[in-house]
Amino acid sequence: MTLASKSGGRLIAVVGPSGVGKDSVMAGLTDALPQMHLVRRVITRAPGLGGEDYDAATPEQFATLVGESAFAVHWQAHGLCYGIPVSVKDRLKKGTDCLVNFSRSALAEAAGIFPRFIVLNVTASPETLALRLAGRARETNEEIGKRLAQADKPLPAGLDVLHLSNDGPLSETVARGADLLQPVRV
Repeated sequence: MTLASKSGGRLIAVVGPSGVGKDSVMAGLTDALPQMHLVRRVITRAPGLGGEDYDAATPEQFATLVGESAFAVHWQAHGLCYGIPVSVKDRLKKGTDCLVNFSRSALAEAAGIFPRFIVLNVTASPETLALRLAGRARETNEEIGKRLAQADKPLPAGLDVLHLSNDGPLSETVARGADLLQPVRV
């Protein structure tokens, strides 16, 4: 029996700068730790744009969902709205650890909502980030520069934070991440 099953699952908020590989790391972690649930966010982004799997919503639909208390937590970033479905609380109550792509700006609020809240801070060197952002071919050099300037924004104080470097091969990063997140055996 795991500690999580006795006292509820952990909400593991994955944060890191653009280009750090959060989606790839999260996919690898859920493959390595199949008992972990990958939370699907609701985003005011057009459907099918690649990257993470998400549920698309118009700004009007998102506002309606907020009014219906459909989100455990929600925030705005980069001109979009993001929501974590309230159903995540049911999974956590059942003892399931849940992994979710998060915004640094919403961490303090989430820490007050989820009793077993952990932050997995994925990092990479500025050189690695610049190469990955350029390789995506989605932004201009100026936009890449702005993203790189925000890469080392500090996390709020007082959080339970695990740090995971993603500068090397993804398989090594995932293996280290799985070791960090393995539930405590009792």
